[in-house]
Amino acid sequence: MESINFSDIFKSSFLENTSSFSLTDSLIGLVVSFAIGLFIYMIYKKTFSGVIYSHSFNISLIVMAMATTLIIMGISTNVLLSLGMVGALSIVRFRTPIKDPMDLVYLFWTIVSGILCGAGFILLAIVGALLIGLVLIIFVNKIKIENPYLLIVKYNDNEIENPLEKLLSASVKKHLIKSKSISSDHDFEVTYEVRVKDTDMDFINHISEMIGVKSAVMLSYDGNFTA
Repeated sequence: MESINFSDIFKSSFLENTSSFSLTDSLIGLVVSFAIGLFIYMIYKKTFSGVIYSHSFNISLIVMAMATTLIIMGISTNVLLSLGMVGALSIVRFRTPIKDPMDLVYLFWTIVSGILCGAGFILLAIVGALLIGLVLIIFVNKIKIENPYLLIVKYNDNEIENPLEKLLSASVKKHLIKSKSISSDHDFEVTYEVRVKDTDMDFINHISEMIGVKSAVMLSYDGNFTA
């Protein structure tokens, strides 16, 4: 029969995990993840091209990088803990809407950096962050993307369609009819996709002054409608 001594009674897996914990490695991983998160913070602020800049979202990128590093450090040496962590995180639901696809890119970049720092791939995380940041700065700030506009014209005289076409042909680079509708009171509504010449919007004034035109509205279209 196997005897139980005094040390076996007070043996604790918690103390064993604590003894295997490396404070130096953990601090290095957290400091590097903070530095990369701060780098992502600056890149996001520099390349942001939306309407409303969210400072809280940008700060959350730094915290997310460090939190991901902590999670990976905690589960890297314990299989049971990793399974429990997966089960615990699977019940978390994030309901904050992400409208800009670039925000998803920054979130994924932050999580990947935290995973690499937590797993000990410090050099890979640093090199990857520098290259991704360089690509974002070049492509977001240097390359100009020409977004089309949607022109919505409401009128009550069908005979102004030909003058309207001629005016658009002379005023914009390209235009294409997207839709046309007729209401019950015989009002017409036509939607054009137009590409303007050097942000020249003077033609919209000429359209609104045409006899029979009730309204003329221009909308910037980049996947979402922005008045």
